[in-house]
Amino acid sequence: MERRYFGTDGIRGRVGRYPITPDFMLKLGWAAGHVLAGRGANNQVLIGKDTRLSNYMFESALEAGLSAAGVNIQLLGPLPTPGIAYLTATLRANAGIVISASHNPHYDNGIKFFSPQGHKLDDDTELAIEALLDQPLDTVASELLGKAYRMEDARGRYIEFCKHSVPDSELHGLRIVVDCANGAAYQTAPEVFHELGADVIRMGNQPDGVNINVECGSLHTEALQRRVLEEGADAGIALDGDGDRAIMVDERGEVMDGDQLLWIIARHRYELGQLRGPVVGTQMTNLGLELALSELDVPLERSKVGDRYVIERLLATGGTIGGESSGHIVCLDRTTTGDGTITALQILARLAAQGARLSELVGGMEKLPQQMINVPVAESGARVDSPAIQEAVAQVEAELGSQGRVLLRPSGTEAKVRVMVEGRDISVVERLVNQLADRVRHVLASEAVV
Repeated sequence: MERRYFGTDGIRGRVGRYPITPDFMLKLGWAAGHVLAGRGANNQVLIGKDTRLSNYMFESALEAGLSAAGVNIQLLGPLPTPGIAYLTATLRANAGIVISASHNPHYDNGIKFFSPQGHKLDDDTELAIEALLDQPLDTVASELLGKAYRMEDARGRYIEFCKHSVPDSELHGLRIVVDCANGAAYQTAPEVFHELGADVIRMGNQPDGVNINVECGSLHTEALQRRVLEEGADAGIALDGDGDRAIMVDERGEVMDGDQLLWIIARHRYELGQLRGPVVGTQMTNLGLELALSELDVPLERSKVGDRYVIERLLATGGTIGGESSGHIVCLDRTTTGDGTITALQILARLAAQGARLSELVGGMEKLPQQMINVPVAESGARVDSPAIQEAVAQVEAELGSQGRVLLRPSGTEAKVRVMVEGRDISVVERLVNQLADRVRHVLASEAVV
C-alpha cells in the first residue's frame, strides 16, 4: 500500500492546507484511536506539542477524534518530542502524539506518533491508520467516549529523566549558553542544566506562538556563537523547535555539528568499554567520522536519512549510539529516540569531569570537505540509476579513491536530486561536484524530453 500522508517523520505541511487542517486532525485522531485502542492496559494516548500557535487548534481536534474512538487522553502541554516518547513508555500508554513541525517555521505543523515502547510507529501501523482515514467517522456510545486529563507534572518528570542520563555527574563550574529556539524545550532544557549545577545563560526562551525557530536554534547559530564569545562561556547549545536535535558551539565560537558530537560520545563510550555494536550514521554522515572510528576498529554503518532509520539500524545490529549531521543523536543506552538535551548532557558531563575545553574533545576526527548541489528535476523521486549517470558517478569515485565519497539522492519531499561529493581537497571536491551535477542535470533533462 502506497503512503499518502506519512513521511519519514510523520505528517507535515502548511497550516490550513490539507492535510494540516482541523477536520483532517479530527479524523486522524479518530483513526489512530481505533488502530491503537486496546494496545496496553491503560487505553490512553498522550498528546504533547511545541509552541506553535496552531497547536491549540490541532490539540483540540485530535482530542475530539480520540474521544470519539473511545480512547482516553493525557494532555502534556508544551514538551520536547523525546519527553513525550519517554512518558509514553513510562506510563505504558497506547501511543504518544507529538504536534510539531520541528525546525520548520510557525506556519508549518505536523504530527508524529510514538509506540508504547517510545519508538516511532512502524510502517504497518501507519498504513493501518491511513486506511481508516477513508472510512466514515463513527462515534462510540456516549458512555464509552474517551476522557481527557491534563498531566500537571509532565515537565518535572522529563527533567528528572534527563538529569539521570548522566548519573553522578555535576556541571558545576561550567558556564553555558542555551538557545531553546523559542520551542518545546524552552522550560525544560535550561532547568536541566541549571539543576545539575551549570551557570546557564538563556536564549530563545520567550515563545509567542510565531517566533519558533526564527533566527535562533540549531539552524541559525549566529547569535549563539556571538553570545558564547561575549559571555566567555565554555559551550553553547542550540536546540531545534521540538527539542530532539542539538548543535553545539565551542569556547571559540565554532559550530560543532552532529557528526562531531557523535564522535565525542562514541569515543567516550569506547574508552569506558561501554560501546556496543557499530556506530550508525546516515548516507550524509561525513567520511571523516568513518575514518576516525576505523582507527578504533569501530565500524560505521549507514542508514537512510532520517532518525527513524538510524534507530531501526541500531536495533537491528545491537548498537547503542547513532545519529545525523543535523544533530539528531540517538543514545539507546540512555533513551529511546533522539534527544537534544540528553545529547548535550553527554558532552557537558565529560567536559566537566575532565576540565577540558570543548574544542579539544573533537580531536582525532577531521571533517572532510563536503559539497552538495540540489539539481531541480521535473518531479520528485527522479531516477538516478541510468547507465549515463552511473558512469559519471564511477568516474568521480575513481578519481577520489578511498579518500572520498559520492552520493546521489532524490529528495523525498522536493523535485530535486541531491548531488554530494566529499574528499580531502576542497578544490577537487568543488570541481567534481559541479562536474557531476552538470552531468545529472543534462541526462535527466534529456530523458524528460524523450
